[in-house]
Amino acid sequence: MTGQVYLIPTVLQDDQLAFDALPLYILQAIKSCDIFFAENIKTTRRYFKKWWKEMIIDNYEWYAIHKIEDQQLEAFKAHILAGKNIGIISEAGCPGVADPGQYLVEIAQQLGATVHPMVGPNSILLALMASGMNGQQFQFSGYLPIDGLQRKKALQALEADSKKRNCTQIFIETPYRNRQLVEDILSSCHPDTRLCIAVDITSAKESIRTRKLSQWKSTFDQLNLHKRPAIFLIQAGQEK
Repeated sequence: MTGQVYLIPTVLQDDQLAFDALPLYILQAIKSCDIFFAENIKTTRRYFKKWWKEMIIDNYEWYAIHKIEDQQLEAFKAHILAGKNIGIISEAGCPGVADPGQYLVEIAQQLGATVHPMVGPNSILLALMASGMNGQQFQFSGYLPIDGLQRKKALQALEADSKKRNCTQIFIETPYRNRQLVEDILSSCHPDTRLCIAVDITSAKESIRTRKLSQWKSTFDQLNLHKRPAIFLIQAGQEK
């Protein structure tokens, strides 16, 4: 019998308010596992201790999956075939969504193992929910190019696609480059395009605001984005 896989959600912020929003059945999932594959082992251990203070960390096998390598994939496969239950934990949010854990889940599906996705915070969907933009049709593009010229071209292409399909475009950036990204959006896209900036989701400092670019140009400086985890959404205006 193959082992089972639990996709264990975690907090988006190191904040008690964010922790309190998590469902209680996560504790039972942790206790059901023999082995853990975590994007960051140190923070995952600290997170688990908040759930289960009596947990003896060294009684479990741990694998880091910040960057998936063949050795980790083979170890995961061997443990599944040996009937071990495995927990996969992202650094923030839900495993498998914008997260290297997806490669492990792919193997679990190939082996016919049961995969249990668990309810937890996902910044992409939470930002979309609060943005007021099209939740019927949307696209997540992850990180845009680092090069400024290429990033502007990518933004213009996303905006054009948004206008053509009336869809919401969602993307992210490394926190210390947030300001540069917004400046490129303001200079590259149409003033009537709406931009939602969602930062520190689920924490006491949460801020989710949607404005037209023409409005953001006069208010953007009031929002301090430096090194704050953020999600960005744009939706082009439609011709009437």
